[in-house]
Amino acid sequence: MSQGMVTAAYIVAAILFILSLAGLSKQESAKNGVYFGMAGMAIALVATIFSDAASGFGWIVIAMAAGAAIGIYKARKVEMTQMPELIALLHSFVGLAAVLVGYNSLFEPGDVAADMHTIHLVEVFLGVFIGAVTFTGSIVAFGKLNGKISSKPLALPHKHKLNLAALVVSLLLLFWFVVADGATFALLLMTLIALAFGWHLVAAIGGADMPVVVSMLNSYSGWAAAAAGFMLGNDLLIVTGALVGSSGAILSYIMCRAMNRSFISVIAGGFGSDGSSSASTEEESGEYREIMPADVADMLKNASSVIITPGYGMAVAHAQNAVAEITDILRQQGVNVRFGIHPVAGRLPGHMNVLLAEAKVPYDIVLEMDEINDDFADTDVVLVIGANDTVNPAAATDPNSPIAGMPVLHVWEAQNVIVFKRSMNAGYAGVPNPLFFNENSQMCFGDAKATVEAILKAL
Repeated sequence: MSQGMVTAAYIVAAILFILSLAGLSKQESAKNGVYFGMAGMAIALVATIFSDAASGFGWIVIAMAAGAAIGIYKARKVEMTQMPELIALLHSFVGLAAVLVGYNSLFEPGDVAADMHTIHLVEVFLGVFIGAVTFTGSIVAFGKLNGKISSKPLALPHKHKLNLAALVVSLLLLFWFVVADGATFALLLMTLIALAFGWHLVAAIGGADMPVVVSMLNSYSGWAAAAAGFMLGNDLLIVTGALVGSSGAILSYIMCRAMNRSFISVIAGGFGSDGSSSASTEEESGEYREIMPADVADMLKNASSVIITPGYGMAVAHAQNAVAEITDILRQQGVNVRFGIHPVAGRLPGHMNVLLAEAKVPYDIVLEMDEINDDFADTDVVLVIGANDTVNPAAATDPNSPIAGMPVLHVWEAQNVIVFKRSMNAGYAGVPNPLFFNENSQMCFGDAKATVEAILKAL
């Protein structure tokens, strides 16, 4: 395939990638967005494999077959609750690829013009640095999300000074690398520092900030891909990496704004714990009232308006289908049922939206926090299913709370609030929730799926 045809194919693929991002911005068009992305990637792969510059066709086919087999296996096996950790793991692959491409580009630079040699060395150095940080940072995020690593932030002495020292030393190594015309030892030393830097950077971030971290690593992986594109001279990889990098950065900014936090404060370590605070810690805040599923069903039957605010607990319990059935029954009886979704509900942006769409909940009754917050005061019953930190009134009422100022769903303004939880333990951020002790709040204990199914049976 001639270079002109390859360039034309890359332009078409880039347009499809842009259409994919546009489609993924809305639930109604998300499936088409996925199809656009698949088509764009297929065109990009075919154009690259059959281009005149490509060689080793047999090895490429073997690698693609192995990758496709692993990808299909994981896609069929993964649960929706495991999707955030899977995405974090995939980000690590992009980072590792950028590191390998960087070293290969150093040892076999190809046809690099003499006046571009210095720029090429800078590209190699920055590509390896970004890739190494993304690689280990994503592995830590993966470990925190699946519980293999504690979600509690790592607090080493002088941690900010350590991060600053890593950046300064890496900058000095960059000068050495360029002046010494590609000194391998400088690149190797920087790689080790970057690997440690990426590990410490994410390990020092608390569990409550993990949704932002996943988005941040998504951005890093995009810039790593763009850096690999510069090293390989591949325009499509540069464009695609820039799209992923910029969209990930924008999403991180949106999520930080939704949590009333700055991006720098998240990177600096933020709040968070392992979520293991004891029940006695919270019981000192007041007394709670317990309610049985049958009584919840009676309350729902007599309600005219109901809002459901789901969280990660609903996903873990696989309760979304039973919740969808309850929603359908209540709507048939004339009850106005809607869902309130916090921007950082779950462990990944859009996590709750995907779960509800999978359970066939109509798109038009799934509303974002800003759209529904003013309606809680006129609502008869709010069901808080597996959510905790995103409905914590301390964010609005307690200036000394670790989550003070964070926008939350104002569920406490409703006439009745039913909180579904396994126990009185704190949420993922480890912050006590006074909602549990409000006069209009009642606790419905147990596995969310079993509890919701009991309510469904009573209805």
